[in-house]
Amino acid sequence: MQDTHITLAHGNGGRYMRELVEELFARHLANPALDIQADAVPLTLPAGDIMLTTDGFIVQPLEFPGGDIGALAVHGTVNDLAVAGATPLYLSLNTFIEEGFEIARLTRIVESLARAARETGVCVVAGDTKVVPRGEGGGLYLATSGVGVRDPQLRLGINRIQEGDVILVSGPVGDHAVAVMLAREQFGLSGSVQSDLACVLPLTHALHAFPGLRFMRDPTRGGLATVAHDICRATGLGLHLKESAIPVRAAVRTVCDILGYDPLYLACEGRVVAVLAPDQADAALAAWRALPPGNEAAIIGQVTAAKPHVVLETPLGGSRVLQELEDDPLPRIC
Repeated sequence: MQDTHITLAHGNGGRYMRELVEELFARHLANPALDIQADAVPLTLPAGDIMLTTDGFIVQPLEFPGGDIGALAVHGTVNDLAVAGATPLYLSLNTFIEEGFEIARLTRIVESLARAARETGVCVVAGDTKVVPRGEGGGLYLATSGVGVRDPQLRLGINRIQEGDVILVSGPVGDHAVAVMLAREQFGLSGSVQSDLACVLPLTHALHAFPGLRFMRDPTRGGLATVAHDICRATGLGLHLKESAIPVRAAVRTVCDILGYDPLYLACEGRVVAVLAPDQADAALAAWRALPPGNEAAIIGQVTAAKPHVVLETPLGGSRVLQELEDDPLPRIC
């Protein structure tokens, strides 16, 4: 393929499209289950509960400190399966490419996507490519679906949360959103903040052994505060969070203070919020802290019988109610 930029012909079903699929996508995503000539593929699945998720990715910029849209598509989909208790196995990939997009850049992103898939143990087994006219897209959009299998004995759900349960987070919050925001160079700020983009499977697998595990969620759009509100709304219970216990990197907090953001509402892409029975919370925290991606994990609060509000205890001993997110502080963050 000698072209340097995507043209409308790369989406017309002819030679240019075949060369793009064969020489770029198939070459980097090659695996025994990938049949680029088939309209559908058979999947071999072990016994267990079959889990399906789907997602779309429109982040800007497409490449940012700590990752890019390709790795984000893999980890975002894998993580949704992981926090549901599943082991991810297969992905589908749809690409929507804007006319004029640089092929060298597309190659970098597909290489990153393929590398993330290999590292997490999933196979991209199906996909589709579309090209939209210049000016009608954001360069590159990705859409994925993921299939995994969960042990039928593992029962997780927001409805299982009870009064007295303890809330954990696996690491500092807000890293991804701030890294993407600084990469946009909109505010004249610069820094070394890296996205926390990562696979959370080691973290979720570490909690499977705890029968008191009630619920897990990755705090992406809307951040930790939105997960907390989801719990209140679904259970009718209250949440009491300790601000001093919630890990936030100093650089992230500084950016938020300058720009007026609250890190509790900012997206993460490699963190897990977990709710466990109180007698198992300390052991679960120790299990997380024994893992490199969980060495900054913390117990951050508790479920209460109070009204279904998220109450944040401040470092000075006061408290305030965290309101549910309404405006989108950082659009196109994932």
